[in-house]
Amino acid sequence: MLTVDRPLPNEVVDFFQAYVAKASGNDLFTALDHALERSRAVAVGIAPDREEYRYAEGKWSIKEVFQHITDTERILSYRALRFARNDATELAGFEENDYVALAETERRSLKDLLEEHIIVRTSTIALFRSFSADMLTRTGVANGNRNSVRALGWSIAGHALHHMDIIDQRYR
Repeated sequence: MLTVDRPLPNEVVDFFQAYVAKASGNDLFTALDHALERSRAVAVGIAPDREEYRYAEGKWSIKEVFQHITDTERILSYRALRFARNDATELAGFEENDYVALAETERRSLKDLLEEHIIVRTSTIALFRSFSADMLTRTGVANGNRNSVRALGWSIAGHALHHMDIIDQRYR
């Protein structure tokens, strides 16, 4: 079975370097599994009356953080697919605050958001397992920055862990 090593520093845009560094292990699939287990553990530890909690004015609620993680994973996976297929079209960025503001997470429970996240993560893993070794090192440009396919996968894992750390530090 294919393992996906950590990307080289020149494969990762500066903004995502910290996410890649935060991801655990030396295989992408282990890192994605670990990040999912951490997300699950954090979510089940949140009391229902804390799901809308914000640690400061203008900050996202816990539910909004989970929605943001899932939205970002979908976008980065889409970028990975495009880059793996050698699509040379430069992709646009996205405004995370606009996505969160329009997600209407108040209509949903954290349990529902976690279930969606698990489904998306399962899909992400299947997508990355479908890539060949050559595809994983292909690159593309999104939001004016070049990343490799595998760098996007590692960024997905580390991005989730980054937000779980924030929940542990500021929301409890």
